[in-house]
Amino acid sequence: MKRISKTILADEIVVTIRSVVGSEPVALHEPTFSGNELIYLKECLDSTFVSSVGKYVDRFENEIAEFTGSKHAIAVVNGTAALHIALKLAGVMPGDEVLVPTLTFVATANAVTYCGAIPHFVDSEEMTLGIDVEKLKTYLSINTKQRSGQCINISTGRVIRALVPMHTFGHPSDLESLQLVADKYHLALIEDAAESLGSYYRDRHTGTFGLFGTLSFNGNKTITTGGGGVILTDNEQLARHAKHLTTTAKIPHAWEYNHDEIGYNYRMPNINAALGCAQLEQLPLKLKGKRSLYQAYKVAFASISGVRLVNEPPYCRSNFWLQTILLDSEYANQRDHILKTTNEVGLMTRPVWGLLHQSPAFIKCETMDCTCAENLSRRLINIPSSKQLI
Repeated sequence: MKRISKTILADEIVVTIRSVVGSEPVALHEPTFSGNELIYLKECLDSTFVSSVGKYVDRFENEIAEFTGSKHAIAVVNGTAALHIALKLAGVMPGDEVLVPTLTFVATANAVTYCGAIPHFVDSEEMTLGIDVEKLKTYLSINTKQRSGQCINISTGRVIRALVPMHTFGHPSDLESLQLVADKYHLALIEDAAESLGSYYRDRHTGTFGLFGTLSFNGNKTITTGGGGVILTDNEQLARHAKHLTTTAKIPHAWEYNHDEIGYNYRMPNINAALGCAQLEQLPLKLKGKRSLYQAYKVAFASISGVRLVNEPPYCRSNFWLQTILLDSEYANQRDHILKTTNEVGLMTRPVWGLLHQSPAFIKCETMDCTCAENLSRRLINIPSSKQLI
């Protein structure tokens, strides 16, 4: 096959994206507010309950639980806080290790460190962009041992307490296989489902397979509360404890302030939940629009050599949070030129996050061979993904 020059491939990608989104400058991902947002926000303001108490927080939790199929949902200030509390309640303690993908947003690893624990980075695979299950199984069989129902890292002597898959750009990881690994090695499975509201693995919503799942509602997510997150769990006792901890561990009382353990001021404000309730009403249309955008990109990119659009994994239904292209390996060296060209003409694109095992903050952490993640990081590009582009 004839090798495509840098200029030609970058120009073809610009033309292809323009054929879908039009000629105006476009952001990577923007929220839309076309429903009852102003009405609910005004009701919240009129009530004066704008902080952590109010009807919209309870409503938002109930509606998220119903949509995802989780028995319980606890609303918090952001997805990182949600993951922090989930890890803490899963028993992650100072000095423990937690398996996380190196190909993830930094918040996944940051939340581990908030528990005093240590991220242990694992590789990803190309089909799901999530954790490579087969490679992880081989790695754990060689590098760990079981002792008193705990998974011990042979090289460090530390307990590996949990496994945290992240659903990259909304595409579900191989959850059934990951659950089997977690069960075999006595690991708590905690899903970082921050990007995957509206994504399903075998008709079951992401975030509902592990002991906990966590969601994010940052301004760039499929729906937004401005800033916010949710802890999902089917365990009633853990749900009660999560709500207690995220409300500063205050013992319920009409006027007294007493706290029975160290808690966190993590509760989602009512005013953010009001925005979220209005956004949730529009979620089916947002998901439909994102899938339509994917279909349009799929047709447009089908005729370009050297690049393909990332599809949802088999047996999954993705929310297509961020539309993503993957360069063929032989064109990986053209990524930066493509990013420069697209952004210069008003098409916001971005590379995948910097790999965490290469970050100065985590470079001393335990890491398996991450060859695939390193390869993917040189080839992945997110392209304009707002629902309203189609």
